[in-house]
Amino acid sequence: MDAKQVMDTDKQHYMPVFARYPLVLTHGEGPYVYDANGKKYLDFLAGIAVNIVGHANAKLVAAISEQAGKLIHVSNLYHTFPQTKLVKSLVDLSGLDRVFLANSGAEANEGAIKLARKYGKTLSADRIEIITAENCFHGRTLATLTATAQPKYHHGYEPLPQGFKYIPYNDLSALDKAVTDKTCAVLLEPIQGEGGVNIPDADYLEKAQQICHSRGALLILDEIQTGMARTGKMFAFQHTKAKPDIITMAKALGGGVPIGAFLATEKVAAAFAQGDHGTTFGGNALAAAAANTILEIIAEEHLMDNAQTIGEYMAKMLSELKVKYPETIAVVRGQGLIIGMQLNVPGKEIVNACLEQGVIINCTAGNVLRFVPPLNISKTHVDEVVAVLDGVLKKLYK
Repeated sequence: MDAKQVMDTDKQHYMPVFARYPLVLTHGEGPYVYDANGKKYLDFLAGIAVNIVGHANAKLVAAISEQAGKLIHVSNLYHTFPQTKLVKSLVDLSGLDRVFLANSGAEANEGAIKLARKYGKTLSADRIEIITAENCFHGRTLATLTATAQPKYHHGYEPLPQGFKYIPYNDLSALDKAVTDKTCAVLLEPIQGEGGVNIPDADYLEKAQQICHSRGALLILDEIQTGMARTGKMFAFQHTKAKPDIITMAKALGGGVPIGAFLATEKVAAAFAQGDHGTTFGGNALAAAAANTILEIIAEEHLMDNAQTIGEYMAKMLSELKVKYPETIAVVRGQGLIIGMQLNVPGKEIVNACLEQGVIINCTAGNVLRFVPPLNISKTHVDEVVAVLDGVLKKLYK
């Protein structure tokens, strides 16, 4: 089957839900991937913030291969060494007490919503409301797409689950007015990724927590895109004084192997009893072994420090482009290696032009170029991306 046959077969048989690029990717090495024609691309999307150690990382490949030769899956009716090791590591890294391992970010958020509701009902029967922020993104299941306060994701799926309320992001006054004795939780992203790399005020999460706790509500932080060292800390909330009751994670946790998790304090987790939640595949030995290896690589290769250092360098280089193209680029914002470049024009044409030049980025929120590369990139890789972007902008807008 050649590349054309792959794309034709996909078009004929796959559900028509993805706007795929006309590329068939075959293999990768470090921050680069290659298509079926042998063309090389520098990947600054990294599977949408997933491949934090790049492609075909030797240590990760070896760990997955070794574990596959021992045990892949036995269900959660039994203990395994890789799962228990991962659970203990996540507790130590986050400061929370209890872990549930799932298969994806949507499942992690779904579980967090269920736990928050269960906890709320220990306080009062009608404490079931969950507040989320406009332009957020929390997943594609019915509950998580309802939690996602963007109407475009809701259309056609009505009736949606009840009990969700939306407020502007980074607006403490709106949050203060919204939280009532019927609110069981407030669910926020420390940085809104899909919403356009929106970064709140430095004290926003801490004060949001104070508002929640003063009314008996929980603070849930969705760290699915920002967790696992991307911002220069293991979790983005660790840049602040906030202490969430529940956090969720996925994406980079397995380095490309599907796995997600939600963590909670002991007090909140106690709302769950045996049979209240479950999963067949979540936290299986293979996925857990991959996640353990990712955590080891983060520590051994000092990826938190690299994300901070290279992120600052990239933000500086992109800001220089803003000076060069002031009518096209509105603002550059980010933390660590999650960076957004907000444009005064739609971003799709720029993304396509960069792809033609061998650089993979993407556009979110219509006009924000998003950069979420592997965390082990160097300044040389940044220079390569910036040079391509400079040439594209010069050709299109100068």
